[in-house]
Amino acid sequence: MIELTTDGISLSFDPAIGQIVRFTVFDDSREISPLHQAPWVGTGEDLPDGIAPHLKTLGGDFFCAPFGKEQDGAPLHGWPANSNWSIDHQSDHFVRAKLDRQVNGASLVKEIELRPGEPFVYQRHTFIGGSGDIEVSNHANVAIPDSGLIRTSEKQFWTTPAEPLETDPALGRSGLTYPARSKNPQKFPASGGTADLTSFPWFPEQEDFVIGLEASGHQLGWTAVTRPAQGDLFLSLRDARSLPMTMLWHSNGGRDYPPWSGRHFGCLGVEEGVCASLISSYGQNPPFVSGSISLANEKSSTVCHVIGAIAWSCEEAVRSVTQLPDQIVVTGDEGTRRKIPFRGLWPVI
Repeated sequence: MIELTTDGISLSFDPAIGQIVRFTVFDDSREISPLHQAPWVGTGEDLPDGIAPHLKTLGGDFFCAPFGKEQDGAPLHGWPANSNWSIDHQSDHFVRAKLDRQVNGASLVKEIELRPGEPFVYQRHTFIGGSGDIEVSNHANVAIPDSGLIRTSEKQFWTTPAEPLETDPALGRSGLTYPARSKNPQKFPASGGTADLTSFPWFPEQEDFVIGLEASGHQLGWTAVTRPAQGDLFLSLRDARSLPMTMLWHSNGGRDYPPWSGRHFGCLGVEEGVCASLISSYGQNPPFVSGSISLANEKSSTVCHVIGAIAWSCEEAVRSVTQLPDQIVVTGDEGTRRKIPFRGLWPVI
């Protein structure tokens, strides 16, 4: 396990699986650790044969390439989320690692940086060489043991893919309608009427997945999850031009087979990426800035993403996140404002 730390923030990174296991922000005399961990992790219990490595340690934050697919002989979410990374460089607040396997013929380099006094984990993934197009996502898993308020930068619409995550009622349940679309996340089509995607949980004992496509003209895309019972706020920040999709995975007791076994509750996957096939697979082709990452020989393709957390005792949902020089401003629905040091989506090291 690799430990990084600097003033106000620390994290643990597991290179065997490419996962940020946890990060902890020290803010307002408190320790804030917002990432989820599945109940079977670290228990030593026997898990089903053949499950993907990332499911054995499910939680934290990891990078998917390809997102949501099995490709190149890799398990679901690709080799970056399921195989070893070799450490290339490490300091107290920075680590660079290279994936031991290739992705579509490309080498993949991961860089993680912490900066003093900034409550963020800065991440950069760089594909070197390779060929073809690949759909990617950063997959943070937020722990919401009680309830949460979900807000995002403006979307063109919210939509579900063609099929639910679980199609056999003997194995699991989903509450949203598949496929469906709505411009209003508070009134998304669901069994029995509508569901409010901005308030977690959406349903008891359901497994669901929904995609938000960024409104045009945005540069900073954001997702903010208020955890009122914990008095804090989780933030996810990205360049909306290269990662135009926010995908939310609602996992709240909706799968009955091992290792889930009806016990995986209170997890919100905040998955920021580009995965056009999830929408176009059933005949709807919205305008994308890009629908995937293009790989080519003698070319580098970079994906930047930031996650973080702050104390947020007001318990408000977030109205806006705006970027100023060297900071972002978070504003709540009732007017609470916090200015937070922020050096951009990837600071110069």
